[in-house]
Amino acid sequence: MKCLIIGSGPAGYTAAIYASRANLQPVLIEGPQLGGQLTITTEVENFPGYPDGVEPFQMMDDIRRQAERFGTQFVSAIVEKVDFSCSPKKVWTDDGTLYEADTVIIATGASAKWLGIPSEKEYRGRGVSACATCDGFFYRGKTVAVVGGGDTACEEATYLANLCQKVYMIVRKPYFRASEIMQKRVFDNPKIEVLFEHNTLRLTGDTKVEGADLIYKKGLPDEEQRHIAIDGFFLAIGHQPNTKLFADYLDLDAEGYIKVKGDTPCTNVPGVFAAGDCADPHYRQAIVAAGSGCKAAIEADKYLKGMR
Repeated sequence: MKCLIIGSGPAGYTAAIYASRANLQPVLIEGPQLGGQLTITTEVENFPGYPDGVEPFQMMDDIRRQAERFGTQFVSAIVEKVDFSCSPKKVWTDDGTLYEADTVIIATGASAKWLGIPSEKEYRGRGVSACATCDGFFYRGKTVAVVGGGDTACEEATYLANLCQKVYMIVRKPYFRASEIMQKRVFDNPKIEVLFEHNTLRLTGDTKVEGADLIYKKGLPDEEQRHIAIDGFFLAIGHQPNTKLFADYLDLDAEGYIKVKGDTPCTNVPGVFAAGDCADPHYRQAIVAAGSGCKAAIEADKYLKGMR
């Protein structure tokens, strides 16, 4: 096999389009979440080619069908084991099948970290989001809350404040972990109210998020509960790249993201390429992931031509 792609988000499907058009006859292992993390959002309005917006499942199906049109073979399975120490590379799936490929494109994405409260799942896509850049537009003029105390949380709160009437920041600790400049931006913004030493107990609402029950100073003598009325609840407590499977072979950074060489998708293992959120701790946007999938397929083709 010339090319094996692992992952079915924008990066994986776009890599498949380019790889199949280059006659690499790619096989794509779709994994547990068809369409990738994008499918947990409500509507996509910022991907080129959809002027009226599009449902995420529809958009991903469109891209998948485009890859299928050029000959991509899809496999519904989960990768359980890899061996990148040999050539061809070896990949085993949960049904016991062994795939051997000259090149492998990893597009396994990154998963948002969640608080773990039951109502978080209940309202996912109905007021709960892990991406302010993706979904903030839907909350123009409304009141939202952002959970987290790091740079990402401060950045997302500041971004949302440009769109929303009011932004609460729910911070578990009595201080920010964010850099001084990000803290200053939050404190200087009259639309942002910081709730230090608060934990989220539950989200409330009939069919969508309408409020949140919080605990102030949890476990302390002066613990008390309070309720805030909100229309949206944004998690900004980090992402976990889905890369543990590759840790024995690929160089990862401290957070687990795959290290690539410069602005290329090339990893430390020749013939193995990384695309999308599994190698991108900064942007985490579908259009960026798609572009990186294109680059990965082009580099895979270049690598294969060099083998001849």
